[in-house]
Amino acid sequence: MKRIAIAVGVVGLIFGGVILAQTQTPSVEQELIKLEHGWADALVNEDWRFLDRILVDDFISTDEDGNVSTKDVAMAAVTAILEGGVKPISSAVADDFKVHIYGDVAVVNYRLTTKSYFKGKENIGLERITDTWVKRGSRWQCVASHYSRIVQK
Repeated sequence: MKRIAIAVGVVGLIFGGVILAQTQTPSVEQELIKLEHGWADALVNEDWRFLDRILVDDFISTDEDGNVSTKDVAMAAVTAILEGGVKPISSAVADDFKVHIYGDVAVVNYRLTTKSYFKGKENIGLERITDTWVKRGSRWQCVASHYSRIVQK
């Protein structure tokens, strides 16, 4: 009887520890979604240092027309916009996430809805984005991004 009580206690401690560990540390999926939300927030708040941290130096982005941009080109465009005094995006909402994890590589697909104003006119942008992330050391960084406009019907 005493052996059974000890065995039950040990099993309870093991499962309790596993459950506690799961509730105290975010899952990889949650961590990547948080980074994607941070990216959307960085666009609104013009936090280009955040983008510089999460994008690898050889980052590439491909748009719906097949145009490819590097991190340097993207950051230079941001600098030009800021120097022109234009606030390009007033809001950005990321949702409808699908996350696929392959060890230290992950693919995140989501929808991004942005609002911007140009010459007093509100513009709503709706895009489908696929980002490829690689875990380097203890942090995730984006190595590639592809985005396409969602056509409103």
